[in-house]
Amino acid sequence: MSDRDLYSPLLLATGNGPPLSYSQPSDDHPPESPTGRDTSSPDAAFQAGAFISRSRNLDGYLALYMKNQAQLLSEKPAQFPDQYAWTVYTTWQRSFDGLTPPAAIFLQHCAFLYCDGISEEIFHYASKYPFPSGGPSRDELQGPLEFLSHFLGPTGEWDSSQFLDITNEVQSYALISFDAEKKFFSIHPLVQAWTQAMVQNPKRYMSTVGSILGMAISARPQWHMQLTSLLWYPHVELAIQMDAEVALYFKHQYARTLSQGGRYKQAVKLQEEVLGKQKQVLGQDHPDTLYTMGNLAGLYSNLGEYQKAKEFQVIVLEKQKQVLGENHPNTLHTLGNLASLYSNLGEHQKAKELRVLVLEKQKQVLGDNHPDTLRTIANLAISYSNLGEHRRAKDLRVLVLEKQKQILGENHPATLHMMDNLANSYSDLGDYQIAKELLSVVLEKQKQILGDDHPNTLHTMGNLASSYSCMGEHKKANELQVVVVEKQKQLLGENHPHTLHLTLVVLEKQKQVLGENHPDTLHTLGNLAGSYSKLGDNQEAQELQGIVLEKQKQILGDDHPDTLHTMGNLASSYSCMGEHKKANELQVIAVEKRRQLLGDNHPATLLSMGNLATSYLDMGEDQKGKELLGIVVEKQKQLLGDNHPHTLRTMTLYNKRK
Repeated sequence: MSDRDLYSPLLLATGNGPPLSYSQPSDDHPPESPTGRDTSSPDAAFQAGAFISRSRNLDGYLALYMKNQAQLLSEKPAQFPDQYAWTVYTTWQRSFDGLTPPAAIFLQHCAFLYCDGISEEIFHYASKYPFPSGGPSRDELQGPLEFLSHFLGPTGEWDSSQFLDITNEVQSYALISFDAEKKFFSIHPLVQAWTQAMVQNPKRYMSTVGSILGMAISARPQWHMQLTSLLWYPHVELAIQMDAEVALYFKHQYARTLSQGGRYKQAVKLQEEVLGKQKQVLGQDHPDTLYTMGNLAGLYSNLGEYQKAKEFQVIVLEKQKQVLGENHPNTLHTLGNLASLYSNLGEHQKAKELRVLVLEKQKQVLGDNHPDTLRTIANLAISYSNLGEHRRAKDLRVLVLEKQKQILGENHPATLHMMDNLANSYSDLGDYQIAKELLSVVLEKQKQILGDDHPNTLHTMGNLASSYSCMGEHKKANELQVVVVEKQKQLLGENHPHTLHLTLVVLEKQKQVLGENHPDTLHTLGNLAGSYSKLGDNQEAQELQGIVLEKQKQILGDDHPDTLHTMGNLASSYSCMGEHKKANELQVIAVEKRRQLLGDNHPATLLSMGNLATSYLDMGEDQKGKELLGIVVEKQKQLLGDNHPHTLRTMTLYNKRK
């Protein structure tokens, strides 16, 4: 099982984009959207049917339509009687002309959002945009503000009744549809495409809608960002695809949304674009440029490019110390993120020392219950866990979890994340049943809230698989691990086989999906190899572990905990196949490195020592093996207790060899 550092992006960004022009549509503008999803006019259906009947090409209709909307939609289907003589174009024109100006304007702008998931929340939060110093001014946002004014009451506050009146009017003409349960509006993709093609000056609409999205994301409370990102991500993606002209500040907000939704590669691309422009306009040492560099470091870390992330963080930290001072919240924030990088690189003692320092300063500057303070406590728990201090880790996680439940609620993604890490503590302490039950609850909630494919959901699924494995339910563990691999590929956009087998081909395909240097890919494959080993497929497990080990040595280094973990698993595979000398050689290396890194009494060191003792016994060196087992069992009793699974396993081996 594995913990995840709560790596947090910086919240400030900036730069001003070009002014956003806006003007009221003229009276002679062409008609906008036709009908909604399931209530399209007869002419629309007949028009499409006539084309498909002539061409015998169902799939080609939309593609052709996108290129030739005006011509296709103005053609009159000759085979139908007089009552259907109106062209689709005329039908939509008449519907649109019946709308009042505010309703027409609303429909036009909605056509430049994603076709589903259009909510009142987007416009409501945009109306609350706080105009931060680094963002665009009122003058630059004249167009979006003029659009939003249609939904404001006399006091300038958001008026839901006005929004309802306008949207009800558009619905009455069947130009949009509304899902009352989800509270989402939607436009049929054909309607959307036609509207985009027919409006005058579509770039203006793209820019206005793109800015409204940026305003909404900026105004949404930080603790709601992850949930918001999942709902608003499709709209952000469309704005990016359309290359909407928006301020750099809003592009930064887009990148935040992509990152919170787990779209790290897309977020990196956008942040790199923002950083390049900030360096040109503001200079390399400007605080806003440094904020973006810090966020890029976090994204590189999420992609497993830890060394690159570290280089960025060191630069940002030094500049912030000079400009803001060592105790500024932003400086401490960056220092905490740097500690997470040390943790990812296997430098757990260094990470712990840095987190202790940051925590003390954050308590003084921000208080005990500030989100940054809680995040540091949670990450300090990870350091304790990595160093084998599992009870301290558990105590800290219980503390943070209770506060998060009070502040954020039981179903907030950050609360669920902490429950996942607390389950790991129970597993580390040998309470596998409690860990499994907790992870099962977390996984179900994450599926409902975040979706099946979100990185946090997949991470919990992987941990639940490890719990099954620890409890001897290897078939269930293997099934879950296969799902994790498949979902990881889907998440990053790579086509994969419908039936996934654990072969060397899987490794090559995961390189394409997640990148060759992604530690999560290697970690997942290592777990899968372990599952196959427990199912008796030792040859397949050994081959895969050998490949994983070589990659981890190259990427993480010979002394990284993940590398040593794989080395121990490979040794076990050699042992199961009767290659006891090879197993012994690897176990000797693993024990020595763990002693150097973690100390003689760390549970992982003792586990390696126990495995080394077993390898001596397998080679016939009984005296050496029994002596080592005796040392291990006494230390495990002191550190883990008499009833811990590791202790019981070692005692069983020792008693058998007496």
